[in-house]
Amino acid sequence: MSTRKLIGKVSATEKNPSSCDEFQFWLSDDTILSPFDIVLVHNKTDDSITYGVVQDIFHITDGTGHISNYVSSDFGNVDIAPMTRRLSLSYAKVSVIHNTKENFMPVFEGSAVYTADEDDIQVALGLDNIDEKTAIPAGLMKAGNNVSVPIKYNGDFLIGPEGAHMNISGISGLATKTSYVMFLLKAIQHKCKDDVAIIVMNVKGDDLLHVHQPNEKITEAQRQDWTDLGVPCTPFENVKYLYPYRQQKDKLYANTALPTNDLIEQFATNQAANFVYTFEHDISKVDMLFANVDDPNYTIESILNYIDYGPEFRGDLSWVNFKEVLKEFCSKGSGKKDNSSILIQSWQRFRRLINNSINDDIFVNAKSSKKEQHQVYLSDEVLNINGGEMMVVDIAGLTEQLQCLVFGDIIRSVYSLKHGDFDQEDRISDKPVPKKIIIFVDELNKYAPSTSSKNSPLLANLLDITERGRSEGVILFSAEQFRSAIHDRIKGNCGTNIYGRTNAIEVSRPDYKFVPSVYANMMTRLKKGDLIVHHPVFKTLLKIQFPFPSYNQGGSK
Repeated sequence: MSTRKLIGKVSATEKNPSSCDEFQFWLSDDTILSPFDIVLVHNKTDDSITYGVVQDIFHITDGTGHISNYVSSDFGNVDIAPMTRRLSLSYAKVSVIHNTKENFMPVFEGSAVYTADEDDIQVALGLDNIDEKTAIPAGLMKAGNNVSVPIKYNGDFLIGPEGAHMNISGISGLATKTSYVMFLLKAIQHKCKDDVAIIVMNVKGDDLLHVHQPNEKITEAQRQDWTDLGVPCTPFENVKYLYPYRQQKDKLYANTALPTNDLIEQFATNQAANFVYTFEHDISKVDMLFANVDDPNYTIESILNYIDYGPEFRGDLSWVNFKEVLKEFCSKGSGKKDNSSILIQSWQRFRRLINNSINDDIFVNAKSSKKEQHQVYLSDEVLNINGGEMMVVDIAGLTEQLQCLVFGDIIRSVYSLKHGDFDQEDRISDKPVPKKIIIFVDELNKYAPSTSSKNSPLLANLLDITERGRSEGVILFSAEQFRSAIHDRIKGNCGTNIYGRTNAIEVSRPDYKFVPSVYANMMTRLKKGDLIVHHPVFKTLLKIQFPFPSYNQGGSK
């Protein structure tokens, strides 16, 4: 049964005519309307329906100015009724988004305007053309007329191959960025099952270190939102946690904020491991430590190239030996300078950066075979990920340089897996390589800032993912506080963009010029759990809500 309601009529004036892009209409006095609501007009000329989204709402009177209104109330007496009753009305400005017969002639003066019911909203947004086989729940659109509509992404434009990658921005805490991405990943895991593998970076406390456990605090009303979207309100399945190795007395050997009891349980069930880096296995990844280091003269790049081929760095070395060899290059009388043709000052700077970075417990001389230390190589774990699995990599306790190393290691390993560029004995799993691998990283501004140097190896890998990853099944989901702080080519290649609550300074940036002013202003006061979505298939920006997390959010909240 249709819930359409007549709320007003089109008003086309000399100064404000209707056009193929927009029209205005006056509202009945009892109408409550909001920006982002969808309305429709029935065109009698060809029996088509024009749909539009409300951009702004105004109230006007016949008063010529504020002084006349002041005088009509007995010169400012707030306790009496005005002596002259003003003629007044509310009217709305609407942006046209769809016509059922592709007729974009302006709607006529006096045409009746109705609120859209659920079926109308599906047609207006193009959701009726999304194949259910690829549809992925996005959230709930709750209109001003109490209509709640499940919104779905076209999966081909979210995780490929038509389009791909998703970015979400908003201020910390109020934008609920991580919670939304995790909802989306849960929907993808449920929908795509063994076709998709997921790799998540945990950057805050133990937020994402309990995702295999149910959320005991969720209410029945919150569970209903999951039901409405067709996604089970259950925790993630097939989860493995990887923690940075740390030598410590309690014998748990993990650098993490996860409570000890939970960590013991994860180790006991073989659900967790500690990753390490050795010189022999990982020297080729050292360049990632310098992803955010300014290198205008390419001296660091020259040194890294020399390390790859220099005879001094061959053989069975450890990180300790590596540092000793670097020390020799920094001594004036060593003769090493002549061999490398690189200034001693450059070697000294490089050695200083290395000493500051390779001083963490994750750098070991050799991987231990002791079972209680649970040591693994991160790249080997990535090479053995299967479809339907989720891998959570905890980097919250690492420095920014080490976070860049870990993130870069993951990206390179994913590409090696998808391209088949690895030794076959490294992939123990007998299952096929996942069709798609989604990498979720928070605080993207650390890895791809707008000020990033052109020769950053990490930026080069991220650009490769966003520009070519969709065709290869490598998908990037990212989040950050300020969209304007991200490299232009990264955000430009994200097909789906989500906006949470942000501040007035941010919405004044060029990134938000395409957003109507009223929507941009709404971004500064969105309530927690409300998001504005821009997706290639949707014909307009949408405001949506998403369900409360179905997994245990840990003790850091």
